[in-house]
Amino acid sequence: MAQLKNDELLIKVGKVIKDLRKKKGILQADMLNDTGIHIARAEGAQSNLSLSTLAALAEYLDIKLSDFFKLVEKEK
Repeated sequence: MAQLKNDELLIKVGKVIKDLRKKKGILQADMLNDTGIHIARAEGAQSNLSLSTLAALAEYLDIKLSDFFKLVEKEK
């Protein structure tokens, strides 16, 4: 089965991750060291993240996954 890629959605997800990270004062390098997830590609909408990765990021950013997706839905 081919993997689907929705560029508009990836841009929104990346922006929400970046906004949440910056609000908490977390550097990309800190996220990489703490989670093992290289966030730059996700923030730049170059990576199609798995649900497991999104769940780990939401937990690290101290936000419920459902609230994360609500922020993505509101993103313009």
